[in-house]
Amino acid sequence: MMTTLTSYMRRGRHTIRRLWLDPGIHRVVRYAGWFLAGFAFSAASLRHSPLPLSMGLVLALPGWPAFWTALGGGTGYLLFWQAHGLQGEVWMLLGLAGALGLGQGKLSRQQPLLLPAAGALAVAVVGLGFQFWGLDNIRLGLYLLRIAVGAGSTWVFRSARDHRDPVTDWLISAFAVLALAQIAPLGLCLGFAAAAALGTVGAFPAAALAGLALDVALVTPVPMTAVLCLLYILRLVPWGNPWVVRLAPGAVFAAVCGLTGIWDLRPLPALILGGVLGQFLPEQQKMAHRRGQTGVAQVRLELAAGVLAEAERQLLEVPMVPIDEAAIISRCAERACGGCPCRKNCKDRDAVASMDPQMLHRTVLTPKDLGVSCRKNGRVLYELHRSQEQLRAIRGSRERQAEYRAAVVQQYQFLACYLQDLSDTLGRRDREQEPAFDVRVSVYANRPAADNGDRCLWFAGPGGQYFVVLCDGMGTGLGAVDESRAAGRMLKSLLCAGFPADHALQSLNSLCALRGRAGAVTVDLARIRLDTGRVTLYKWGAAPSYLLTESGAERIGTGGPPPGLSVEDHCRPSRLLLRPGQTLMLLSDGAGADGVRRWDPASGTTPGELASRLLERNSGTDDATVALVTLHTV
Repeated sequence: MMTTLTSYMRRGRHTIRRLWLDPGIHRVVRYAGWFLAGFAFSAASLRHSPLPLSMGLVLALPGWPAFWTALGGGTGYLLFWQAHGLQGEVWMLLGLAGALGLGQGKLSRQQPLLLPAAGALAVAVVGLGFQFWGLDNIRLGLYLLRIAVGAGSTWVFRSARDHRDPVTDWLISAFAVLALAQIAPLGLCLGFAAAAALGTVGAFPAAALAGLALDVALVTPVPMTAVLCLLYILRLVPWGNPWVVRLAPGAVFAAVCGLTGIWDLRPLPALILGGVLGQFLPEQQKMAHRRGQTGVAQVRLELAAGVLAEAERQLLEVPMVPIDEAAIISRCAERACGGCPCRKNCKDRDAVASMDPQMLHRTVLTPKDLGVSCRKNGRVLYELHRSQEQLRAIRGSRERQAEYRAAVVQQYQFLACYLQDLSDTLGRRDREQEPAFDVRVSVYANRPAADNGDRCLWFAGPGGQYFVVLCDGMGTGLGAVDESRAAGRMLKSLLCAGFPADHALQSLNSLCALRGRAGAVTVDLARIRLDTGRVTLYKWGAAPSYLLTESGAERIGTGGPPPGLSVEDHCRPSRLLLRPGQTLMLLSDGAGADGVRRWDPASGTTPGELASRLLERNSGTDDATVALVTLHTV
């Protein structure tokens, strides 16, 4: 029987859909995006001199994204600048070293200006070295501007990664236009197309900054800042025909050429193309306006956030008082010699009082280690052992104090960020995206909920989010039930209040650490976007999860240490795209995963039957729970 064209098309759509839903394909696309971003930003120039925008992006990224961005930037500097791009190669190496060495460290989180300062230092040192060896003859003004760009771009990209707002989006758009202005495949300048798209759908600051970037790039003598500003004003007119807005960039450009007498029509095709493409893009976020009582509430929230941030800064700046080991040695000598019957005629009393404090750190002490010829060495050694125990107790107390202070600092930081986010969103009138999916959760357990130490919660959150939380209390019995329920209630309260998921989990970690309940509970948290189906999976001591698709079971996430070991611990999220017909399986520690790895979708076993089989194989000594999460189109 001949296969019809419809069958071929159906098979092709099925293959494309399967590839699109493959997490490996998404990973490749993300890495390709970082590569292209580094490649594009390396083309940015100022007076025909390369700029370190790619280095700023590398410093703002972690791990593999930083590596692929650095690789793309290095490739771009070689391609766009040839011999003059050697300095850019050094920027990429230094940026990658800084991103891997400082980007995710505690110091960079506590000192937000550390990475921008590192970027400025790298540009300054490399520039001086190239001038010393005669490889670059840049002027002083441009040299200082390069340093400012290195620090500023790092700060902008890092701010956008940690907390996006309209200002950072506008600045990044201007950086992108500045870079794309130097890329013109087939004579079509991408910078003009991007600027026209921003002028068509972007906010006024974004359009003005895009025009300024084109003027700085020196790609046309026509004043593009004026063109983009006039284009935004033209958008305010209620045109009935949408093609008027699409062709407006070209028309405004031609009008400015006529007014200034500068006829350079090369950008015209790119401007028209950008106007057409801009109509298919979502409108950029605008700055919230403060009016009446809403504005007063915003100001108060911002002031409260500033107070908390200042308290956080002051706590971080308070140094820990060092332990006076010399005083401990002196006290040791007083105890050893004060009750000695030979103290009146002893000539070694001063020598005992001046012993080296490093003796407190030795694990084994003998009379030879004292360095004095005391007739009562046994008394001195006994008091030294007591002093060592005292030093260990002081150190333990200091470590607990440091943990307490770090926990308080974290809460100040989280509250400051929460209040600032609340202030930013208070005055917005943006319409939320309509949910495209409905979440359905099925829970299978080997014990009733009242006796089960595993607690599974699922609930809707603000901003089109949906959360599924699986808390596993360690052990069995009433204690495990109480721990899992308390952790679940706390996380639900924080997430429903609008706390970011990572902040809520970090707060739970700090609470477990301060209570001395390290390892009392593990947490598996899935955050689902109802408009896109994107899932962010946070695991803190939890077992790996599995994505059940038509191709089989794919393991998602890795198990790590449970919360409460240290307030400085962090959990790294895993991201995936969940589509209708797929199932996300969350497992507690008691449910074995061997059967999931061998699951074959062609066998006809449904995910629900698979979950029931996993619980049947459970020996019953531990609580076991399986949660199945699926999406259905609204």
